[in-house]
Amino acid sequence: MADKTKRILVAEDDRPISKVLTLKLQHSGYEVVQAFDGEQAIDLLFKENFDLVLLDLIMPKKNGFDVLRELKEKGKMVNVIVTSNLSQEEDKKTVMELGAKDYFVKSNTPLAKIVEYVEQMLK
Repeated sequence: MADKTKRILVAEDDRPISKVLTLKLQHSGYEVVQAFDGEQAIDLLFKENFDLVLLDLIMPKKNGFDVLRELKEKGKMVNVIVTSNLSQEEDKKTVMELGAKDYFVKSNTPLAKIVEYVEQMLK
């Protein structure tokens, strides 16, 4: 079981995916906060502390690239795992340069695998 003090922000505009990820992570013992657009994610990241962010790239108001760029520009250090259906190598390269720790293509990755990866990363 995970350390209950670990906090995760799930920044995902697809509400069913966000809900499933949130439930799986909560079941593993994490405190989870949801953001449904990039502006909300940025707002939460600068007001609260998180151990990890699961960040979608295609979201309303601000996309995941903009979220990563703003975190980098303002020196906000947080572990970010990108979860997206964009599968271009260029997108992956860009997010890694912007500071993401890893990149999962949602359509190719079971959510359980993402949760396993989160648990390993936060040990």
